[in-house]
Amino acid sequence: MQLIKNTKIDFLNKSRFTILLSGALILSGIFSLIINNGPKLSIDFKGGSLITVQYTKSININDLRTKLNNVNISGRSFDFSNSEIKHFGNKSSIAIRIANLDNEPENFSQNFIEILKNIYPDALPKNKDDFILSIDKVSPKVGSELSGKAIMAIVYALTLILIYISFRFEFIFAIGAIAAIAHDVIITLGIFSILGYEISLSVIAAFLTIVGYSLNDTIVIFDRIRENLKTLNRESILQIVNKSINESLSRTIVTSLTTFFVVLILYFFGGEVIHYFSFALIIGVLVGTYSSIFVASLIVVYMQPKNK
Repeated sequence: MQLIKNTKIDFLNKSRFTILLSGALILSGIFSLIINNGPKLSIDFKGGSLITVQYTKSININDLRTKLNNVNISGRSFDFSNSEIKHFGNKSSIAIRIANLDNEPENFSQNFIEILKNIYPDALPKNKDDFILSIDKVSPKVGSELSGKAIMAIVYALTLILIYISFRFEFIFAIGAIAAIAHDVIITLGIFSILGYEISLSVIAAFLTIVGYSLNDTIVIFDRIRENLKTLNRESILQIVNKSINESLSRTIVTSLTTFFVVLILYFFGGEVIHYFSFALIIGVLVGTYSSIFVASLIVVYMQPKNK
């Protein structure tokens, strides 16, 4: 199905504006990462405890934070007011992330849950077992191993993509594809840093999905460029690339819109568990579509030998 036919948009003539736009987004993200000492990592990577509980009435986060500024566990005083405390799904469900403690007391999670019960005793479910939704614990060693594996997964993906595109097309095309993918991941990571969103294992999975999505869209355009390079050898590389993008435009828009609507529905109705995952995909779809046209293709133009 072709939504758009016979377009003659001069995409690459707008390269000065798109370079400035991409540069501004990347620099903003890098600046945020620097001042925040890197991305905000979840307990999947840092280690710690995630405790989610269910009250029977709405809970004020600031009030709960105040009540947790001085609690006693096993004879020791703790201040949890600076921990991440947020609603989980609705106003009566609370999620609390606590970083690993030095010399953590035995049965820390159970003792902490008892404190949460005592803070709002009139808001407990009749069945006390319904109060605890989940208790997750990750050790620092496991978190460090997961961080290393997540980074290596992205490095392996980029390396294999470089090799694959070099064989299927040319090395110039591979550089364009890798640049577009790096562009997408850096911008998405930067937006997460600016908004203060956590990077968890599910978000890393979203980043790898973005890599695949962006590459798929880029290869469609590259394939059209390669075919036109053979048949339109009297035209300049700029004209050929522009023509190829226009010929692929309908397919690009249909694919992007259908994918975007799906992840948008996931974002609003998928629940708290995949909230950050779907948000990363929303950014990835938008930026990935943009980079296939204005980053990958532009690099192929600039790196093409002049005699071509």
